Amino acid sequence: MTDSAALVSAFVHGLAAGLTLIVMVGILRSGLRREVKVAATLFSLAVVGWMIDESYPLKMALGAPGPVYVAACAVAGLFWLFVLVVFADMKVTPLTLAPAAALLVAGLVMGAVEPPLRDWLWWTRNAVSALLAIHAGSVILRGWSGDLLEGRRRFRGLLLGLACLFVVFEVGVGFAFRLSQEPVWLQFVVGRTYGGLLLVLLTLALAALMLRPDPTVFGAPRRSEPAPDPRADAADRLTLQKLEALMSGGGWRREGLTIGALARDLDVPEHRLRRLINGRLGHRNFADFLNAHRIEAAKRRLADPAEARTTVAAIAFDLGYGSLGPFNRAFRAATGASPTEWRREALNGGSPELKEAV
Repeated sequence: MTDSAALVSAFVHGLAAGLTLIVMVGILRSGLRREVKVAATLFSLAVVGWMIDESYPLKMALGAPGPVYVAACAVAGLFWLFVLVVFADMKVTPLTLAPAAALLVAGLVMGAVEPPLRDWLWWTRNAVSALLAIHAGSVILRGWSGDLLEGRRRFRGLLLGLACLFVVFEVGVGFAFRLSQEPVWLQFVVGRTYGGLLLVLLTLALAALMLRPDPTVFGAPRRSEPAPDPRADAADRLTLQKLEALMSGGGWRREGLTIGALARDLDVPEHRLRRLINGRLGHRNFADFLNAHRIEAAKRRLADPAEARTTVAAIAFDLGYGSLGPFNRAFRAATGASPTEWRREALNGGSPELKEAV
């Protein structure tokens, strides 16, 4: 690497690392929920380590290749964790940290072994990183239509269009260079100028959004105050009454029900219905709104001795779930127990808390 190339590399990667640290500080000083702060901090530190590790001049200037390499190894796993915390409302647990820990261990082993095992680990680590990025993109895309938080919907588009694709692109470039050794591929590796510039642009875009974090992107929903315009408030009340009547009549039982279909049934604009379900009823996404009705009905049926011979799957399908898996996950998230465990406890007497809930 020439002196000019080394200078450009140090500037580009140093800029990306600095922007990432600024974003991290902004998040830490915000009022965002703890899980977001933890995930964002871990991911930011990993990105900083990755940038330093990919720039030889920076790595030599700082003189701390060991900790930097350790942080860089886990970046794909911590990006995946950040997406799940923000968009799937997951928690930072040993289980959700496991992919990052596995990538970290694999990276450390790579530094201690010789080829061909080192090459095999390199291919495996990068393939796993790409799969994590693809899964993160699917989480973002899967919840797009049902997300009731407009700020988070915009954030989904940015992450899906930029961050997820960037990770997959970088892995693809790395594979292509390993297979062909063409210099053109090398220029787009994140450790070189073009790849570093792409990362700087991505970091700038994320920084513009995240330096002033929007609570509708990261935080818990808050019920809004009544609209100051009496006419708008009256229209909202009428829509909520129609919504409540439709739901009380079992409208939530329809399999595959979407917020767009519900808006058409109520003859209201979809964006307005999203705002009301989020701001007035306090739900972050449409699935959460439907589950609030479905899980309560499920608990009543599971605790009914007359339904003791009805299978859990039959109840799930009758309540509008397309398969048993989503029902089991939603039920456990709401109650802390599986449907089978809930039924057993309810029919056998159960705990006072369970009796009260039933």
